[in-house]
Amino acid sequence: MRILLLLIGKTKDHQLQSLTDSFSKRLKHYTSFKIEVIPELKIRKNLSVEEQKIREGKEILKRIQASDEVILLDEKGKDFTSKQFANWLQKQMNSGKKQLVFIVGGPFGFSSEIYQRSNQKIALSKMTFSHEMIRPFFVEQLYRGFTILRNEPYHHE
Repeated sequence: MRILLLLIGKTKDHQLQSLTDSFSKRLKHYTSFKIEVIPELKIRKNLSVEEQKIREGKEILKRIQASDEVILLDEKGKDFTSKQFANWLQKQMNSGKKQLVFIVGGPFGFSSEIYQRSNQKIALSKMTFSHEMIRPFFVEQLYRGFTILRNEPYHHE
């Protein structure tokens, strides 16, 4: 199974990018993992929030295949403990799906088209984090999930 993480805009904070890169490299030991960055809109100042979400949504949809399992990282999604997430991840792998696509939206979230296309929503916390902070948090949790599944000593409880 392949895992794709779609992001809107580059991470501007070098420390956050470094953390994301570090866990991305570790993940390649467990699965085919790729991050794809969708460039930010160039003329955002002239667009309403809703127009921004719609345009970002169109760019996201261009990168999703019909067979993909699309999971939005959204504060209104299902929350898991790390072990529950690992078990969820195992079920996804057992399901025969070819690709999981996780999406971190832009600063204003997702368009209604993206919500309609998604198969699931996952929350990393009940708190709100910036779309840049979510990136290293999620990649670390994905790595943690794989280490839990392999009974490796990374996760402690």
